[in-house]
Amino acid sequence: MNEITSRYLPLDDAQRRTLHNEIHARPPARVRLPALIVYVAVLNGGISREQEWQHLRSLPGHADLTLDKLSGNFLRLRCDGFTVKWERHTEFTRYSIVQALPAHAQWGATLPELAPHVAVGTPWLRDIPGQTVAAIQLAMLPEGMQDADVLDKAQAWLGEGVIIGSRMGNTSEGQSHSCLLTHFRIGEDGFERMLVLAPAHTLEGRAGRISQRVLELETYRLMALRGLPLAKQLSPVLAQAEAQLADITARLELKQDDDQSLLDDLVGLAARVERATAEHGYRFSATRAYDRLVSERIAELRERPLQGTQTVGEFMQRRLSPAMATVVATSQRLSALSERVSRASDLLRTRVDIATETQNQQLLEKLTRGQALQLRLQSTVEGLSIAAISYYVVSLLLYVAKALRAAGMPFQPEVAVGVLVPVVFWGVWKAVQRIHEKLHQAEH
Repeated sequence: MNEITSRYLPLDDAQRRTLHNEIHARPPARVRLPALIVYVAVLNGGISREQEWQHLRSLPGHADLTLDKLSGNFLRLRCDGFTVKWERHTEFTRYSIVQALPAHAQWGATLPELAPHVAVGTPWLRDIPGQTVAAIQLAMLPEGMQDADVLDKAQAWLGEGVIIGSRMGNTSEGQSHSCLLTHFRIGEDGFERMLVLAPAHTLEGRAGRISQRVLELETYRLMALRGLPLAKQLSPVLAQAEAQLADITARLELKQDDDQSLLDDLVGLAARVERATAEHGYRFSATRAYDRLVSERIAELRERPLQGTQTVGEFMQRRLSPAMATVVATSQRLSALSERVSRASDLLRTRVDIATETQNQQLLEKLTRGQALQLRLQSTVEGLSIAAISYYVVSLLLYVAKALRAAGMPFQPEVAVGVLVPVVFWGVWKAVQRIHEKLHQAEH
């Protein structure tokens, strides 16, 4: 409902406040270094807000949390010594637990155990409603950027796997403001590990923005890849459909089968193609959208190479781009197949229309011949009708003449009526002609 918000302005549009506040819907967290961010993204298909609300209420000190607090798509809950951030998206929900980095996991540690030390507790983390699509343990440290053995220490902290990393950002002094290191591997505890090294004077707001970009980058990468298994699964189906379409087109060209048989096969093929489009079209579109978000987040990192390893952007270019190309190619192949089926349907429809027109033409010719025959028959019948009517008129006149003679009139009835026969014939013929003229005038 419109409300007056200022005596200087007209009534507000009903959506003005909602659209204006969308820019503030997901503010970045403020992270004080050193910090550990335990991040879990789960698919929320079939998961209601009520279920997520019930789970959030089980956090310490938040039993009085009301459902209306989850009416938006973002909520930050402060607990004793840590914060929990809840974000609901179209396909997934993200939970971020921001806490102090445990003492045993500081810079220089060797594969420190982190899962048992999550602030919310292992049972709460395990009972998050939904299916895990991304799980990350992100450690942010205010040291280590300038260490000569930074890759060796990062390898020890992250565990086995080829290290991927880069310096990020560009400060006013022309220096990088942080360093990202990871190996994009899932550990035995089910989490990926990432390290962000930053100067000791890093502001909490900047640290929050860095963590948000890094976590979103990995989440969107995994969501983009959800289209790849579908593309691989659909590939043999498309190959079979393309072969069937080629066969139908050849039969259509060579006129080997009747139109009904071709139409049945073509309708069945079109139905399968449209079903595949309906089932997978959204997934392919979402994959392209997530891939664009990945590219945007990589650009926002403003990477600089770290000697001795690939940057995140290079790694994504080599590993993610082929998968995205496969999805895009499959999507285009499906669209092209749908268009080709439509064109084949048009060709068959044209052939059927031509055959129908030929049949109609033959039918019209038969009708024309029938009408001509009917006209000739009608003329014959009319001649017979004139003779029959004249006969009846002459018979009546003969009865009248005989009656007059019996009454004493001095004439021969047969002679008198015989003289009138031509006149009767002419009169009947003339009456028929007048009837024809009136009918002709009524038609025009």
